[in-house]
Amino acid sequence: MLQIDIVTIFPTMCAPVLGESIMKRAQASGIVSVVVHDLRDYTHDKRRTVDDRPYGGGAGMVLKPEPVFEAVEAIETRRHGSVQGRPRGGCEVILMSPAGVRLTQALAQDLGRLDHLVVLCGHYEGVDERIREALVDREVSIGDYVLTGGELPAMVMIDCVVRLMPGVVGHPRATHEESFADGLLEYPHYTRPAVFRGMAVPEALRDGSHGRVTTWRKLQAVARTWRQRPDLIEKKESVQ
Repeated sequence: MLQIDIVTIFPTMCAPVLGESIMKRAQASGIVSVVVHDLRDYTHDKRRTVDDRPYGGGAGMVLKPEPVFEAVEAIETRRHGSVQGRPRGGCEVILMSPAGVRLTQALAQDLGRLDHLVVLCGHYEGVDERIREALVDREVSIGDYVLTGGELPAMVMIDCVVRLMPGVVGHPRATHEESFADGLLEYPHYTRPAVFRGMAVPEALRDGSHGRVTTWRKLQAVARTWRQRPDLIEKKESVQ
């Protein structure tokens, strides 16, 4: 079972995503366990302060190191015992950050093979650099843009990771034939009726020939990728 611990100052933002659809079923079936931790629970002042002004001046606030260190250490101690030497291998501390590596299907598959993820949701102008230096194993970004906080990116990453785990999605081949699974965008899909407002389902999908269907889908995947994401074709060719 994959254990995921999320550290955030807005824990209620995560509940709607974690409590619905595939994420809810994955937790109910014991494939994954997700616990959300309020960073303010690891503060020691009346105002439950988690941020402060940056050294050197500038706009905005920065997340303080003390509560983040205490949160991560408490989580790791609870899951793995003593934090002496900090657990490695099956556990990774991930900071959601615009400066991180881009989230991809391949990265999601790698993360799903781990035993434990601790996900830190950044806010304001970012986190104290000592958090990066001493706690974070990997920074992950969902795109080249900036959001108000790390909660939404964390939900995107976790959804992407969990749905690829065995037993989560109903059909075992569902995640093998979708976009990015083999470096291409997914082929077009059709369902009934065969003709709708003059638009017909391609004959190759209706004649019952599995070989013809397979060939059509491969050609359509390449064509769609070439039209919409030619960079994926170039990347695929460069590694061959």
